[in-house]
Amino acid sequence: MPIAKLATKKPSDPLFPIIFSVILASVLTVYPLSYDLSGWRPAFMFMVMLFWVMCQPTWCGVWFAFGTGLFADLLMDAPLGLNALSFVCITFFARYFTRERRILTFANIWVIALLAITVHIAFIFILQVLWGVNFPLARHWQPLLSTILVWPVFYYMFKKWRI
Repeated sequence: MPIAKLATKKPSDPLFPIIFSVILASVLTVYPLSYDLSGWRPAFMFMVMLFWVMCQPTWCGVWFAFGTGLFADLLMDAPLGLNALSFVCITFFARYFTRERRILTFANIWVIALLAITVHIAFIFILQVLWGVNFPLARHWQPLLSTILVWPVFYYMFKKWRI
């Protein structure tokens, strides 16, 4: 294949991978687990949202984060807008702090994801305490560890569609 044709080859649109990843994350979010294992369930919807917002900024932005957050609220029977508010705030700050760095390495994305996941879990915990929902503190930090450990696997599954 001539070099001119290689240079003009347009990357495929990530619409179907985005839809597939949201559906897969929603299934993994509501898949029934035992009580002991359910505390270790990673924040799949948050990982999907964060990956697409950071790796496909032309396709996914604040509105995608808002829609994904509302969908996560409906799936998890959370107060409507709890995850949506968290997703939108974290998306705004992640996009704001990475707008000058268009070349994001895996290490940069993992550090950003680690900070974003920590802020998301802390934000949800604080809002639940303010609303009077009492959960043991360990039930909030178990997903933090599991999400941070699952992030590299998730990233390498979907990095083909990263720009």
